[in-house]
Amino acid sequence: MNHVALSAVIAEASTLRYTPAGLPALDLRLEHESDVREAGQARQVKAAVRAVVIGSLAETIVRQPVGSHWAFTGFLATPRNGKHPVLHIQSFESA
Repeated sequence: MNHVALSAVIAEASTLRYTPAGLPALDLRLEHESDVREAGQARQVKAAVRAVVIGSLAETIVRQPVGSHWAFTGFLATPRNGKHPVLHIQSFESA
């Protein structure tokens, strides 16, 4: 199963672009901070995550301000020419 749920702030958003198939696409950098328990110990976690959203959802997210906080769901995939996985956003809602 490849399913990601992440609460994060939109740290950066690119200009809306279009795929070769004509679909709107938006590249984002998300920033997450939380407290979790690992091996019975409290730990503060910070993570910056590259993300992409394609289709009509891209046209919605591009209108959200940088710095706004959301709960995102989606899946991870590595781009053809990339080394690191990217979060492909399938839905988002107010966090």
